[in-house]
Amino acid sequence: MQAHKTRAWLAVGLALATLSSAAWSTNKPVDAPQRPASAPDDEDKLSGAANDPRLRESQRETTGSVQVGGQRVDYRAIAGLMAIDHSKEEPGASMSYVAYFRRGGSSSTPRPVTFLYNGGPGSATLWLHMGAFGPQRVVTANGLRGPAAPYKVVDNEFSLLDATDLVFIDAPGTGFGRVVAVDKDKEKEREKQKEMEKEFYGVDQDARAFAQFIQKFLTRHQLWNAPKYLFGESYGTTRSAVLAARLQHKENIDLNGVILLSQILNFNLSVDEAQFNPGIDLPYALALPSYAATAWYHRRLPAFPKDGAALEPLLAEVRQFALGDYLQALQAGSKLAADKRRQVIEQLARYTGLKPAYIDKADLRINGGMFAQNLLDDLGQVVGRFDTRYAGPAIDRMSKEADYDAQSAAISPAYVAAYNHYLRTTLKFGGDMVYKPEIDVWRDWDWRHQPPGLDFPLSQSVNVMPDLAAAMKINPRLKVQMHAGYYDLATTFFAAEFELEQLSLPPALRNNIEVRHYPAGHMMYDDPASLKLLHDEVARFIRATDNLTR
Repeated sequence: MQAHKTRAWLAVGLALATLSSAAWSTNKPVDAPQRPASAPDDEDKLSGAANDPRLRESQRETTGSVQVGGQRVDYRAIAGLMAIDHSKEEPGASMSYVAYFRRGGSSSTPRPVTFLYNGGPGSATLWLHMGAFGPQRVVTANGLRGPAAPYKVVDNEFSLLDATDLVFIDAPGTGFGRVVAVDKDKEKEREKQKEMEKEFYGVDQDARAFAQFIQKFLTRHQLWNAPKYLFGESYGTTRSAVLAARLQHKENIDLNGVILLSQILNFNLSVDEAQFNPGIDLPYALALPSYAATAWYHRRLPAFPKDGAALEPLLAEVRQFALGDYLQALQAGSKLAADKRRQVIEQLARYTGLKPAYIDKADLRINGGMFAQNLLDDLGQVVGRFDTRYAGPAIDRMSKEADYDAQSAAISPAYVAAYNHYLRTTLKFGGDMVYKPEIDVWRDWDWRHQPPGLDFPLSQSVNVMPDLAAAMKINPRLKVQMHAGYYDLATTFFAAEFELEQLSLPPALRNNIEVRHYPAGHMMYDDPASLKLLHDEVARFIRATDNLTR
């Protein structure tokens, strides 16, 4: 999916299932068949990457239509592969993508174009494509595990095609894209492959690849004068901060807006493995409102009954406690007085639904996996990481942390099957190539990052808050919109709020940031009501910032 790490409690097998073609609308191909993009049998005879079929660019164009907001939107879709150079300006990777352009209207007025991507790092972008804004979407059970295939796919009345053209981009090595090294000697080729992957698998390397893709795409489709937007989810928000600063500072590409969904800019604030960063207690405090929202949803808070009561007043109370008494108690460490410790434990139990004895045993510090494992322990269940509305049987009730993500297990097979079917039957692209939803690059990812104003990368936990601030200062008209789900443990909403509040910006520029919350998880578009609101808010944001007269 778009996990921030590779660990046991997140591991989910992405099952490929068949899907009935009756669920799909028919699109007519209008272009020549694509060229093969898989390696031939005589690959070892090739002399270099430039001649390797895996880096050969190809595309296929189809047409379609979708009803959005009661109006018909006709579009053309281009699915393709684009070659990307490494640092020595030679081909080293390919990136797969699907672009949608609305047909009709004035040819003299440029349409806004939005570049969308998921995160990981190492995730393809089928999630945003098939769940949120593409012309078709897969229907899941919204908080529950649905049945196996055939999965239901419908025309997406919440597609963003009414407001902007869309370009869904898969990161290098994901989707149909590949990082490629070539040598006649296969042993040498394997060594070269490791070196080539270093050219793309890293914070700054990844942003360089996406910047190159965007520049090439703008040129090929004559979009340099179109309003431009970045839309990133999860690690995609980290990418967006780096990419926005790079585009504006190094490439002279002004952006109209940056849209951040399930944001993480400062990895020091992640509650995933905060126990390995002792002395940094802020992640526990910033995660507390998400714990409270989850406990409220699952009716684990007797003092705050779910029926007939709103969530927001509870969260306002928890926010104040989290950065007040709770954070002070954590920072006191061993000097925390016994009576104060008891008071904090009682309040934590009141807000989280966890037993006081467990909170005491955990020394007041509960990471995301521990909370997911223990909230519904009496039922033998764990809650999801990406969306805590989901729950499933615990694999090992004696585990310290949840062993898998209940939401990923519930919806990933539907997304993967639906998208593979859609690519080949509707977009007529992909043939017998393998589409990779994810690749395992977390351990080998180059987390060093060179922030604006520094001439060398820092070897520290990634923090791209300076990049977003720099982009907003370089372009004071740049607008930012952040979307967060209450039931998200992967990128907690209070941490995202805190990051934006801590950006080094002059007061006037703070008005360029909007924040929206949803009663859903990391992928809030999994909830139809939240998806409608997400569409409406993003469409409004684009129309307010695209500088087009209507």
